[in-house]
Amino acid sequence: MLDDLGTRVAVPPRVARVVSLVPSLSESVAATAPALLVGATDWCPADLDVPRVGGTKNPAVTRVVELSPDVVLANEEENRPSDLDALRAAGLAVWVTRVRGVDEAFASLGRLLALACHVDRPAWLDNAEAAWAAVQPGPPRRAVVPIWRRPWMVLGRDTFAGDVLARLGVRNAFADAPERYPRMRLDDLHGTELVVLPDEPYAFSATDGPECFPNQDVALVSGRHVTWYGPSLVQAPTVLAAQLAATLPRDGE
Repeated sequence: MLDDLGTRVAVPPRVARVVSLVPSLSESVAATAPALLVGATDWCPADLDVPRVGGTKNPAVTRVVELSPDVVLANEEENRPSDLDALRAAGLAVWVTRVRGVDEAFASLGRLLALACHVDRPAWLDNAEAAWAAVQPGPPRRAVVPIWRRPWMVLGRDTFAGDVLARLGVRNAFADAPERYPRMRLDDLHGTELVVLPDEPYAFSATDGPECFPNQDVALVSGRHVTWYGPSLVQAPTVLAAQLAATLPRDGE
């Protein structure tokens, strides 16, 4: 079987143990076939009662191997090739996803659950597709979407979060940037109609971030709903549309 990167993965005929190195994939498996999940990262949902195997960027390879998974789930962006190569060298089947847009997320999740986990297509995936098919984008607004500060980094080209926001009417000012997550000077981020601040990967909040954009509308949004591809996609259109509409008051207003 071929994963999203076109790599042949020796998935066994029966899959009973899965370790996930990606929070959204952990959530996806837990919502579909919870008994399969036997390990997840420290960043995966806290309510998952499974052993933890370190971070997405620094998983404890030895601990993953000790859990004897039939399949390890990973992502080309979240996980380092060196860690995945070490898992493969230990004899584990490693399934890697690649997701750059909403439609690609649906296709990737469907293949992962069917081919890598051997489970039936879940109702939540159908519900998520229906929710996004019904989306009516809000008024188009040119925006900048920081994802980190010190240094400032923003969404650039070809990102899943960028596609999510575009479907809701957000026109990313850096959608044509040469990099997917370019580093910027703060001065370069001024002058758009809107600044969208998600609470992950950097934890932007009402007291950390908006003060840098006193003359622009600022919307604080759920990082889980804008960056995770999994069951959260069902609620994401409604949650994000409301958050994008509820911009913070500018200084002096």
